[in-house]
Amino acid sequence: MGLQQILALFLFFLSLSSAQRPNIVFIVADDLGWNDVGFRNPDMKTPNIDKLATEGIIFENAYVQPLCSPWHLGFCKWECTPTYRGFDTFFGYYNAAEDYFTHTAGGYLDFRDNKLPARNYSGEYSAFTFAQRAVDIIHRHDVSQPLFMYLPYQSVHAPIEVPKKYEDMYPNVMNEGRRKYSGMVSALDEAVGNVTQALKDRGLFENTLILFTADNGGHIQAYSNNWPLRGGKFTIWEGGTKGASFMYGAGLQKTRTRYDGMIHAVDWKPTLVSAAGGTPEPTIDGMSLWNSIRNGLPSPRTEFIYNIDYFEIPMEGHAGIRVGDYKLILGYPGELDGWYRPMNGTQDDIYEEPVYIKGDEPVQLFNIREDPTEHNDLAQKTPDMVAKLRARFEEYKKTMVPANYPNPDPASDPRKYGGVWSPGWC
Repeated sequence: MGLQQILALFLFFLSLSSAQRPNIVFIVADDLGWNDVGFRNPDMKTPNIDKLATEGIIFENAYVQPLCSPWHLGFCKWECTPTYRGFDTFFGYYNAAEDYFTHTAGGYLDFRDNKLPARNYSGEYSAFTFAQRAVDIIHRHDVSQPLFMYLPYQSVHAPIEVPKKYEDMYPNVMNEGRRKYSGMVSALDEAVGNVTQALKDRGLFENTLILFTADNGGHIQAYSNNWPLRGGKFTIWEGGTKGASFMYGAGLQKTRTRYDGMIHAVDWKPTLVSAAGGTPEPTIDGMSLWNSIRNGLPSPRTEFIYNIDYFEIPMEGHAGIRVGDYKLILGYPGELDGWYRPMNGTQDDIYEEPVYIKGDEPVQLFNIREDPTEHNDLAQKTPDMVAKLRARFEEYKKTMVPANYPNPDPASDPRKYGGVWSPGWC
């Protein structure tokens, strides 16, 4: 075999290896509601997200936590920040509810480019600021190596802010907050489209796996919507814990457009590791669902905990477990527990005074497969099933680690760091 043939064979195997190791882009939309995407609600204008979802696999039972904080690592010291947690680069913020244009929280700058304060982005809407940084990384990337990009947008978390041209895309929405929120969703969609276009321009798109998910259910009082599911963010109803989610791209066997197997957020790490050709860690809570998703097979996950509320926080759902088709709720389910349509046709906002009950009562049981909108409480009719799920819940409770929820520390005062939220105070 001549040198040219050997080189050609080497390049063939190199390209084969590259094809087996996809690029992965993991997109998270903050507080996006179940019903806030065009592929579920035609009133929403999300053509880029819809194209990826409908040409990929939409997840009908992908669960998340009732709010985002369990994944927050904090920033009291540099070792907690992404730059020290395995990422080559970091661009973003440390707190929550930053202003979308000034990138401040509590009046102080909360924006970082790796370790340095990012001071030159005032006036730029964050959805496009993040998308542009993603585009820049894609264009600089060494295509001989697979890319992993974690892209958690600020959108569409409060504060409700968006350039007016996106709000104007929804002239028929009477409620101002809902109109602006809807514009935020469309701005997010454009930002997602900018990233996918960059992948195409760079020749990476065909070998890229895209995972898109919300971090929790939509926050109803901040104008998002989870119809027809019950409840929303801060609750352990399905509307607070079932995330709008889909997967598109490399490695998927396109045998169906929707996957109804049970998925939990802790499964995404081992699933993506498997998709990348790696071996997941056996000691973590999550399980790899890659073969099940890509081949349309039943999910190996059959149960999960919705929440165990150690602090009895009144705004958050107390405790719940899913085993098979059944869901047991123990005690207070969370702030809002009704069914809420989008606020398109009313100028009134939604506000209800929560009725908080401490402890594990009342007990409610639902068959989620038969009753996904949680209208029919079966607890009184099926006490044996209640007992079965409660016993399983108690097993989980034995392994619970109490949450660390410290009080604000005056050492974190950004005035001590030049008016910038900064690590280095613990």
